[in-house]
Amino acid sequence: MTISVFGRRRRLLELGLAALVGGAVTSFFGAGGHGAFEIREAQARSEWDNPYFPFEQLGRVLAWVENEYVDPVERKRLVEGAIKGMVAELDPHSSYLPAEDYGIFQADTEGHFGGIGVEVDFGDEYITIIAPIDGSPAALGGILPGDRILAIDNQSVRGRNAADLVRLMRGEPNTKVLLTVRRKAQEKLLYFKLTRQIINVSSVASKPLKGGVGYLRIKTFQNGTHAELLGQVKKLRAESGGDLNGVILDMRNNPGGLVNEATAVADEFLSGGVIFTTRRRGQIIDDLRANGGGALRRGPVVVLVNEYSASAAELVSGALQDNKRATIVGAPTFGKGSVQSIVDLPGGAGLRLTTLRYYTPSGRPIQAQGVKPDILVGGASAALGYGVLKEENLEGYLPPVEGGRAPVARPPEAPDAPKPETEAKGEAELDLGMSRDVPTDPETGADEALKVGYRVVTGRYERAKPAPSK
Repeated sequence: MTISVFGRRRRLLELGLAALVGGAVTSFFGAGGHGAFEIREAQARSEWDNPYFPFEQLGRVLAWVENEYVDPVERKRLVEGAIKGMVAELDPHSSYLPAEDYGIFQADTEGHFGGIGVEVDFGDEYITIIAPIDGSPAALGGILPGDRILAIDNQSVRGRNAADLVRLMRGEPNTKVLLTVRRKAQEKLLYFKLTRQIINVSSVASKPLKGGVGYLRIKTFQNGTHAELLGQVKKLRAESGGDLNGVILDMRNNPGGLVNEATAVADEFLSGGVIFTTRRRGQIIDDLRANGGGALRRGPVVVLVNEYSASAAELVSGALQDNKRATIVGAPTFGKGSVQSIVDLPGGAGLRLTTLRYYTPSGRPIQAQGVKPDILVGGASAALGYGVLKEENLEGYLPPVEGGRAPVARPPEAPDAPKPETEAKGEAELDLGMSRDVPTDPETGADEALKVGYRVVTGRYERAKPAPSK
């Protein structure tokens, strides 16, 4: 076998071969020994102190890859990969978004995009349909809650990340997409050829409950959420014939969204006081306070949360809890207490950069700790029987406060075995621990957290008395 190399590459290759055959090796980088290692380490530290050295190093590696990699590589792919890697080193929520991904991100915050119109869960190796949006191509085409998408345009969804899958389902209006679907209790696969349309997603839903109680669900905080909330409150009051006797604010499964919208929502429930503070590098950057005169500042309030309530949803929950404005019912929240700033970059790309931690009015950090409910009820892990991924389980997550110990990601705890009555429930009845259909009288439904919240807001909840000591 003949090996032909040149220059420094030859010396590197020969070094590796010598090591494999057990021969004596003398490093060409300098004299051997412990002292030489310390010298090289000191030189390396000194080089990195030079502000130009990182760029020179990047240029060297880029040149080697472009000129010597086994196959030709596009420079754009290399550079964007380097930028992605740099930002990903910071924390799980900072990211560099190439133009196509940034377009999807912006569409999500606007609630307006071209697609098929489905709420989905990426929790396992397939895409599970939570529900099709009313009037969407998916709903009109026959997609049902509980359906599992196995392939999109004949491309398997297994092993693909969520961003790739969203990109496959979305597209220009009037274009076609083929879904391969498995439906429970049917042996044969189903095929749906749908025509994408512009999807407008509302973020707030409401329903009048028995006794003049208003139920409000905020699915996410996007542009217009605050205005939608006020519209739904007006609608509830008209349907109840006057003012509301109480409000249940359901933010279970709410992943967060725009901080300014969440702040405006919290303000509607408060007569005054701090909503939250933000801090960066040991300094308080902002101190957000309620203006007073909110549309929902009077009457009892219950907030429903679970392990999937995150970020802006935790901000609102913490504000209402610390101001003694609401009783929090449900399971401890996800624990994302950081704020990401969005930066437009040339070429249509974007940067999502963690710039702040936010704290509740009493100064509690939400980061990696979440909001602890006043009344613990169930949770998705208990209902569905699997461990729940939270902020503290993410590799490289931020510690709760600056200067905290370097975080070590912990795997989700294995939950207890599901109860028999939970196992018997159909897929359509459970939506990550909550019922999709809200009955007018929650006492008649299967949603335990909603039932407890309803009892609290109507003054009929009795806390369990502690067992007598023996």
